[in-house]
Amino acid sequence: MRIAEKTDDEIRTLVQTGLDAGITFVDHADIYGRELHECESRFAEALDLTPSQRDALTIQTKCGIVREGPYFDFSYEHILESVDGSLAALRTDRIDVLLLHRPDALVEPDEVARAFDELEAAGKVRAFGVSNHTPGQIELLRRSVRQPIVANQLQLSVTHAPIVTQGVSANMVGEDQSVTRDGGGILDYCRLHDITVQAWSPFQAGFFTGTFLGNPEYAELNRVIDELAARYDVPAIAIATAWITRHPARMQVVLGTTSPERVAGAAQGSDLPLTRAEWYALFRAAGHLVP
Repeated sequence: MRIAEKTDDEIRTLVQTGLDAGITFVDHADIYGRELHECESRFAEALDLTPSQRDALTIQTKCGIVREGPYFDFSYEHILESVDGSLAALRTDRIDVLLLHRPDALVEPDEVARAFDELEAAGKVRAFGVSNHTPGQIELLRRSVRQPIVANQLQLSVTHAPIVTQGVSANMVGEDQSVTRDGGGILDYCRLHDITVQAWSPFQAGFFTGTFLGNPEYAELNRVIDELAARYDVPAIAIATAWITRHPARMQVVLGTTSPERVAGAAQGSDLPLTRAEWYALFRAAGHLVP
């Protein structure tokens, strides 16, 4: 979402760093960039993928947010228009995964189903998912949509973790952590229905409030992160990644960085086998309650 102002060489270096680290999945959205489809276009222009290079990547994009407002639009017409725009911008004949980008309060599930059916039949989209949806919102879609919902992109970091922490403190009167904020156990719901959780803003302290890594406001958390980083001989960002990937839900971490160094460092945490004690030490250090 931040490559619009990068040069072709910088974009190529960023992607190649990910490939070298074993990352073959890229995440886009129609609204990323200063103009509609701009980041998708810059990606395609810079890489100029051959057919075999394209086949080696899984390309995901998102639709549904209208910035001029802003408002949300999951209408049949908007979904089709957005996908056609993304295909043209990405210079590809198909999108591997299409996500509905944040919930539309005016959603008509039958319209979404009609759009998904048409896109699938035309070979334009291979799989479908959502972003920032609750269990109820997904169930509403599933009543009409034939295709499996394969992913739900949700904000998650060790400091912004209500989808994880609420279950630890369930039914504790007076504890803010016990309040359900996601419509009722979205993480468990996704595990039950084989929906991959994609964790966005994995290093953000809150909702776009800056990173917790190296932030003196999170001194205790950074102390524990640094101890574990030294123990495993990895950078601190790898420990922040590992806290998410250690969870048995087998979540995917969505890196928003444009720094090749941070991409390489984060990737080192993807298979790091944190112990339960280490995982909960990070949980406590981030300020979460362990009853």
